[in-house]
Amino acid sequence: MYDVAAGLARAGHRVTVLAANTPKHQQPADVLAHLPGVRLITVPIDTRLNPVKALKNLLLGRMPYNVERFVSQQMVAELKQQLRTERFDVVQVEGTFVAWYVDIIRAEAPQLPVVLRAHNVEHTIWKMLAERERKPIKAMYFHHLANGLKRFEEKYMPRFNAVAAITAPDQRRLRGMGCPEPVVFVPAGVELSRFQIDSTIQPKPKTLFMIGSLNWLPNVEGFDWFLTNVWPYVHERMPELELHIAGKDTPERILRLKGGNVFVHGFVESAPEFMQRYEVMIVPLLSGGGMRIKIIEGMALGKCIISTGLGSEGISVRNGHDIVLCDEPSEWINRIESYYKGELNQTQIGQAARQTILRTYDNQQVITHFVELYRSLAAPGV
Repeated sequence: MYDVAAGLARAGHRVTVLAANTPKHQQPADVLAHLPGVRLITVPIDTRLNPVKALKNLLLGRMPYNVERFVSQQMVAELKQQLRTERFDVVQVEGTFVAWYVDIIRAEAPQLPVVLRAHNVEHTIWKMLAERERKPIKAMYFHHLANGLKRFEEKYMPRFNAVAAITAPDQRRLRGMGCPEPVVFVPAGVELSRFQIDSTIQPKPKTLFMIGSLNWLPNVEGFDWFLTNVWPYVHERMPELELHIAGKDTPERILRLKGGNVFVHGFVESAPEFMQRYEVMIVPLLSGGGMRIKIIEGMALGKCIISTGLGSEGISVRNGHDIVLCDEPSEWINRIESYYKGELNQTQIGQAARQTILRTYDNQQVITHFVELYRSLAAPGV
């Protein structure tokens, strides 16, 4: 979202960002002050999980709890104020959890085009999580959330003038849900100026690394699966190999991990620097949708990435050329062993990965796609 706003501003457009300032992603009011042409308005919304509200929603809720947490009358008032006092050519709503606000926009400015930037098809994520959950009560609740999100997305997604899907598979899913055209595929981009390879940083040999927000259930699920089903066998057969883990909001149980050549770094100030300190990136994702931004960031830095097929979904890669894909634990162990023995050719794969990013995922190209979409919706002469 930052790169889109910054890219639009650099291309000469004026951008107003109306953002829910949540405890999870709390930001100062001047966080975008360095971007000429971007105006930031923040509204504090407490989206923290509340067991009482979650139970009430389970019994009486008319919308999924995931969505209800983002509904704010203060946000409604600020949105109405902006629509009444400012002139906009298009409004872009970022993701399922704030899709409900399309009704407010429609009521205040019926002629204004409204675009949904679909980061994921959310109900598919929760469906996968529910199917893999072994605790019956938790699985039942995840199924409840998935079903509620499906009904919500089927109801609200078609209300937008256009949808910008972040992957081609999501584009097909959204069309199948009845979203009217245009439903276009606009990938996430990489602002290459932030992901320049630093020749002074030499990666430590025989190292794997994983980086991602560890407050997102699919990331935690994938980490737990890898640590249970792959790492013990890898460590036994390759005792010199190290596993480095970084991520925001790392759970305490993960921070307490010691021994076995597992190193937990918690939140790191610079993801690009962390990525360059180690050799091979792993993405053992089992549930999820949309696009894994950290994969395209790692590719931009020339990293060889080992991922599940699901982890790479929607990214234009070829197994063995610019990424390494595997799903079964035995496949993971074999690929990691190939790396350990010097048989993987990770340098060549990393170089091909960076070329893929330069060719397809440069943020300037992404901004061009967004502007073309906006212009296709604008009134003549705009």
